Amino acid sequence: MSTEVLEFYALPEQERQPGHASLAVLDRADYGDQVEVSVVRPDGMRESVKMPKTAVAIIRDVLTKLVDAERVTLLREDEELSPEQAAAILGMSRPLVVRRMDIGRLPFRYVGAHRRCRLSDVLRLQREEREQREALERLAAETEELMKEI
Repeated sequence: MSTEVLEFYALPEQERQPGHASLAVLDRADYGDQVEVSVVRPDGMRESVKMPKTAVAIIRDVLTKLVDAERVTLLREDEELSPEQAAAILGMSRPLVVRRMDIGRLPFRYVGAHRRCRLSDVLRLQREEREQREALERLAAETEELMKEI
């Protein structure tokens, strides 16, 4: 991974078909199967390594998204993000992220004059706001149904 905190990966169109084939092989693998990755060098030398089962599950999940033309990024849970990066994850503007920081909904710390928040806190806020939005949508639907009865 590069030094960028939010680097997105995408599978080029010409690599999607081989990606589908690789995914099909992984999907046929049973839990008891051992998955190996082989590296074949231009001189014909070959090296193989056994993949841990958790790594295989991660690769399967990432490859599933990539072959469906989705972009993927990998981050550590304790990664510190700028408000701009948090805004990209949350799908909102930077000023709204800063507002959430100011009212205490998103914990942060200063690094010099710059705010930084942890990815785990951003994901928690994302989950909380999604749950609130879903609750409001349910309440609006119930209110609409009640209004129809009147």
